[in-house]
Amino acid sequence: MRTRTQTLIDLENKFWKSLVEQDLDTALDLLTEPAVIVGTHGAMQFDHAGYRTMAQKGPTVLAAFELSDMQVVFPNDSTAVLTYHVKQEVAQRGKDQRDIQEMHDSSTWVMTDGEWRCVMHTETPASDDGKSAKRK
Repeated sequence: MRTRTQTLIDLENKFWKSLVEQDLDTALDLLTEPAVIVGTHGAMQFDHAGYRTMAQKGPTVLAAFELSDMQVVFPNDSTAVLTYHVKQEVAQRGKDQRDIQEMHDSSTWVMTDGEWRCVMHTETPASDDGKSAKRK
């Protein structure tokens, strides 16, 4: 039987995989409405329609990812906070050149109607200068 910790790790990986595969239905099934993201571009709240627009028309796409050092904390029975390191490859939409970024991420998941859903995600560059490496 899977532990709660493994369930949340699996869901986080499922969400990242949906980004690479541009599987919007899976991603939306894993998000609350509204949800929040905080990153280098600031903080933003979005609903499912807003997420769909970002995913379909945003300037960058996720090409690959590797999650590591995952930790899960349960402040209560219906909330989980995941922290981890991610090495991600992103590309400008329609371009082949990829940037490799290393980030420190967190996701907060809440139990809603018997299902875990992500309500908030944060992303912080792992390096001091926030620069990314170029890869062809």
